[in-house]
Formats: sequence, C-alpha cells, structure tokens
Amino acid sequence: MLGLPPKKPRNKDEGEKPFWISYADLMTALMVLFLVVMVASLLMVTQQIAIETKGEKDRAAEIKNLCADLKLKAAQQNRNINVNCQENRINFGEAGRFGYDDYRLGPEGVAALRDIVPLVLEAAESPEGKKWFKQILIEGFTDTDGSYLYNLHLSLQRSEWVMCSLLDERRVQEMNLDARQQKLVRDLFLAGGVSFNNAKESKEASRRVELRMQFYGLKEQTGKGEGQPEFKITKPELCKLN
Repeated sequence: MLGLPPKKPRNKDEGEKPFWISYADLMTALMVLFLVVMVASLLMVTQQIAIETKGEKDRAAEIKNLCADLKLKAAQQNRNINVNCQENRINFGEAGRFGYDDYRLGPEGVAALRDIVPLVLEAAESPEGKKWFKQILIEGFTDTDGSYLYNLHLSLQRSEWVMCSLLDERRVQEMNLDARQQKLVRDLFLAGGVSFNNAKESKEASRRVELRMQFYGLKEQTGKGEGQPEFKITKPELCKLN
C-alpha cells in the first residue's frame, strides 16, 4: 500500500500573517495621513502668521507716515506744538500749562489748540487716517499738591475745558470749520482726567494738557480707548468756559 507523504507541520503564524500585514499597512497609511494633515495645518498657520506680521508692519508704517506728516505741518504752523510720534502724543510746551489750581489755558495755549485741530482733522481724513485713526484723548494733568481725588477732579476740569473750547462757537469760527468738521471733532475728541500720573520734572511742567492719539488695531473695528476715564461732550451749550 502506497503511503502518502507526511504533511509538514503548519506554522501557527501563517494564518495570522495576512492580518498583521494588513494592520501594518493600515497604520502606515494613517501615519502618512496624519503627517499630511499636520504639514497642511502648519503651512496654514505659518501663512496666517506671515499675513498678520505683514499687516502689522504695514499698519505701523502707515501710522508712522501719518504722524510724521502731522508733526511737520504742526511745526510749521505753531512753534509751541510738539508731536511725539514715539508715544503718539501732542503737547504744547509751556503754552499748554495751567496756573496753580486753574483749569483754563492762556492765550498761547488756546492758539495752539486752534492751530492743531484743523491739522488733526486733515490727518484723520487722509487715506491712512480713515483706516487707523481712532480718537484723540484729551488728558489733563496736575501736580502732586492736594489729595488724589481733588487732583483727579481738577485734571478732569482741565481736559473738559479744552474739549469745550473746541466746541465753542467762537473757536469754531476761528478755525473755519464746516458742519462736517465740527461733527468730526465731536466724534474724535474725548476728555479724560488722569490726576498727577506721569509727573514732570517740576510742578509747573506737571500742570499741563496733552492730546493722545489712538489708532485701531488690525482686528479692531469699533470701540473706545481703554484704561482711561473718558467724558464725551456733544452739546456745546453744556460747556462753561469762564
């Protein structure tokens, strides 16, 4: 009787090899897909950062050009006006100082205000100004004499007086502002008291008023300046200059 050749013993792993090969292929495909998604995400994030960085550089350059142009025109208009483009502030030197316990500017300070306002409005209506100009915060400062609350009230009186002087009918006529420009003044300028913060080298120099220019950020659309108390005057008849 012819015997059949003996069967070779079956390896236990042979039945499992197709499964493990398929599982390994699946894991490899998932890993490749994960890497593709990660690379795509990183590229998108990198592109977004590059766009925002370029946008911020363009914004800073346009604001710098706007301020530099304003500074040049202000210097030609009135020697007392100083535009600081590093801090985006406008001051009037000694002309912008107040007397002790007084909240009214002298004639030179009033003249400096009269000269700077049309230039600020012109800057706000320029192409760069329409994009970035947010508001002008009128900041009144005091010396360190007296209590904090007293000086806070006095500094607010000073900024309010400046704001009211911009809305006074006589000042409007002197600045030759039309109805549209008068509305722009009411929209742009805000009064804010800051007491004796940022004191100067002397008490006389500390009793002053400054205009702080504020600009929109890249993602900012509307809103008021933050960090300072504000007071907006829209009705000139509420003002008392005397």
